[in-house]
Amino acid sequence: MAQPQPQNVFAPWADPAEKPLIRFEGVTKRFGDFVAVDDLNLDIYEREFFALLGPSGCGKTTLMRMLAGFENPSEGNIWIGGQNMKGIPPNRRPVNMMFQSYALFPHLTVWDNIAFGLRREGMDKDRMRVRVDEMLRLSRLEKFAGRKPHQISGGQRQRVALARSLAKAPKLLLLDEPLGALDKKLRQDTQFELMDIQEKTGTTFVIVTHDQEEAMTVASRVAVMDHGKLVQVATPAHIYEAPETVYVADFIGDVNIIEGTVIPAQGNRVDITYAEGKPPIRAATDKTLVPGQRVSFAVRPEKILVSREMATERTNAVKGRIEDIAYLGNISTYHVRLDSGHLVSAQMTNRNRLERREFTWEDEVWLSWTETAGIVLTE
Repeated sequence: MAQPQPQNVFAPWADPAEKPLIRFEGVTKRFGDFVAVDDLNLDIYEREFFALLGPSGCGKTTLMRMLAGFENPSEGNIWIGGQNMKGIPPNRRPVNMMFQSYALFPHLTVWDNIAFGLRREGMDKDRMRVRVDEMLRLSRLEKFAGRKPHQISGGQRQRVALARSLAKAPKLLLLDEPLGALDKKLRQDTQFELMDIQEKTGTTFVIVTHDQEEAMTVASRVAVMDHGKLVQVATPAHIYEAPETVYVADFIGDVNIIEGTVIPAQGNRVDITYAEGKPPIRAATDKTLVPGQRVSFAVRPEKILVSREMATERTNAVKGRIEDIAYLGNISTYHVRLDSGHLVSAQMTNRNRLERREFTWEDEVWLSWTETAGIVLTE
């Protein structure tokens, strides 16, 4: 049963009374013998910023192309706003698509690029002028209205393409790797601009990306895909903190995964033996496990404390030697080789200046974490 949500939390997927804007119903797409999308079911709701995330070849772009109408499902149905999209061409769908290349017309000004679709639809000049000016304000491009695409920056071109896509007020905007051409700093800035514009317009955004950080930043929910199937669909926080499989845990962010065997423990705790002669890992879990069952224990580097002395107040403590250090400015990542032979990553905030760093290469250290810091995975 869905739990009631606080009024200020946007979570239509948790409300059984909410009807999805988009529904994939048993959708399969084959190219010859290759199955790109495999019997997929998915609901996406109005005003969501939804991310399709996965490695190259996982089926996410094929899924988006079917939504846009550029590909037809081999089996199953796609619904938008309660209407079956079977046989409906791209130009008759309440959808617009923004490509990675932006596809701006180099000979037209920013203003005319945004107006292009409205002009083709035959919108009268006064309404068109109001709508384009509104899009310029929304995307903060008023000063650049008279410039050509080659006279503005990559981030500004990205906003022109976005404004042009939104000018026709589609119910749904599809974004195919929209920030891939931008450098990292500009990409991070533009992610927040995208979120702001999406919130102001109320348009449903579906973004395809292979960038985990991008999906986690912008999306209300993330669908992690692999080999044409949905592996997990959840909020970014849930995907990160409570992955359902080793694949999801390993794909999203950095993680340590240690394989072991379940031994009996009391209550909602489990002990996992992972190396001969070493104390077991103790973890909290609500899964039903049996003695002797093989499991994986996943713990994020930032959940692990690095210390000179054994941290007796933490349930789990292991000893090792620092093999490598990655200095990332605000944090440092320590790669520690345990006595058992496992290599474990731990992250610590750099509170002191570099010359006063507490740990260095070849230091013997203790790694420790609480029993709730990690998660037990069975698949």
